[in-house]
Amino acid sequence: MRNISVSAFINTVFALVLTLILTALFFFISWDEERQKRDQINRYKLISNLLLSTAKLQLTAEREKKFYQDFEIRPVSVDESKLLLLSNGKIVFESESVYGKMQIFTIETNKYIYLERFGYNLMLQDKKSTTMRITFTILVALLITILFLLLYIAIMKKLSPLKKLHQQIEEFAHGNMHVKINQRSNDEIGKIAQSFDDALHHIRSLLESKNLFMRNMMHELKTPITRGRIAIEMVEDGSSKEMLIRAFERMNELIGELAHVERLTTQGFQPHIAEFLVDDIIEEAIVLLLCDRSKLTISTEHELLKTDAKLLTLAIKNLLDNGLKYSENDQVSIVTNPKSIKVISKGKSLEHPLNYYLEPFTQEEKRNAGFGLGLYIVHNIADRLNYTLNYYHKNLHNVFELRLK
Repeated sequence: MRNISVSAFINTVFALVLTLILTALFFFISWDEERQKRDQINRYKLISNLLLSTAKLQLTAEREKKFYQDFEIRPVSVDESKLLLLSNGKIVFESESVYGKMQIFTIETNKYIYLERFGYNLMLQDKKSTTMRITFTILVALLITILFLLLYIAIMKKLSPLKKLHQQIEEFAHGNMHVKINQRSNDEIGKIAQSFDDALHHIRSLLESKNLFMRNMMHELKTPITRGRIAIEMVEDGSSKEMLIRAFERMNELIGELAHVERLTTQGFQPHIAEFLVDDIIEEAIVLLLCDRSKLTISTEHELLKTDAKLLTLAIKNLLDNGLKYSENDQVSIVTNPKSIKVISKGKSLEHPLNYYLEPFTQEEKRNAGFGLGLYIVHNIADRLNYTLNYYHKNLHNVFELRLK
């Protein structure tokens, strides 16, 4: 019951209750019909006993008229009685007492009472409607059902804004930053929608501020770095010049890494999926890394891959860079198959779980060669491409695997 939606729960409850109501009404109508038959038989017995107990079935005209009116019956003429008897009506009840004999039979929808005593007979037609009570019961049942359905419609209509709110939340989760919540009722759902709309506005403001800050910061850093790099060229060669050049190069690399992070973490960013050759992606990653090819061993088992080539190139580049930095023999292998891409290097196992290194600016050990952003970028790329980043240590080798889906 915990995992069932509110709409499904309400539908189930209402369907169950409606089924129970209809079942109860069915049994009630069946029971009432049987009870009505018993009451009708008792009524006919009372009429028969009263008439049969009267000597020679004779009553004064005034008493006879009043009797027929009170019991809602009418006498049938002798000729009509014979015709009815000859039409073989269906006998539904008959009895005999000290007063005489009684038969109740039906012809089509009409009911008749046939009385016989001492050679005299009398045929009576029941004029009392038996369908009114059933009709009233059915009308009450229909009224209850209609009211029940109207209640169901009202509840579902009241909950309908929740579906729209859920759709808008999903749109926001998929990167639509311009979602606008228009629910403005004063009930609990309206208050939730208003709070969510306020939260969206706040998040948009924070993201816009973050993006503006990142872009301004990278722009402002580029200018002094460029000027400093130009000024260094005027300095005579020496260890100090090389140190300064390397410092400015690392600052440029850091700005580039931050640009990648800013691009990947943008809420509206979507990868461009197409078919690419795996060998071309690996080759582009090697060119981007500017590493010695003799340090790499490449083994590919499939050719085409549906992916975002730029993102996957950047991920492989960072994994290769990470492997070379921490490899004990300065060698890295990259192995691909239709299910995964693995980057393997010899070295001791990581000291912490993989999640520890997925945070920005986190490294196994402090080195001048990196900023601790490589695995953070790979992890974000894997999420964007719906891949899974795994790590394990096997046969003295560290294996970083991009599990393809």
